[in-house]
Amino acid sequence: MGETIGEDAAGVAGQDEGSRLGDMLHGAARGAVGAMAMTGMRVLTTELGLVEQTPPQAVGRQRARGMRALLRRAPRKQRRGLVEAAHWAFGAGGGAAFGALPGAMRRRTWAGPAYGLVVWLGFELGIAPLLGLSQAKRVRLVDRLALAADHLLYGLVLSGMRRGTRD
Repeated sequence: MGETIGEDAAGVAGQDEGSRLGDMLHGAARGAVGAMAMTGMRVLTTELGLVEQTPPQAVGRQRARGMRALLRRAPRKQRRGLVEAAHWAFGAGGGAAFGALPGAMRRRTWAGPAYGLVVWLGFELGIAPLLGLSQAKRVRLVDRLALAADHLLYGLVLSGMRRGTRD
């Protein structure tokens, strides 16, 4: 009787695999939307001159190990769209991973923004150097702050995945 709307027995007794999968799928959807929101923010920050080149642009344009060869197989007119779709897919994957975290962790107000910053640090300290991107070789504080801000936005979108008190 004390259950909230939409709460099932699995939500009361602990998550079963079906609800965990549901949380991961919901997280994937929110992650894709979060990556799309980042795209909008990046249009603004690049047009204002705060960011020289976004990470998806850098992966597509610089000599990112292996990535450039893959993109050359696609028609030139489709490359930008493919790079953006890959970013959204990466965002969906990150959202699914966030959805797999324990509900008690995801419910924390700071969890989504902190997760977004961890993803950003993973790019800055891991992916960019591995791909040989110029972002890893030179530091522009304005770039870093703008990219950290769009990853905070991504995390805020993920935080919105809470559905009542079900988690």
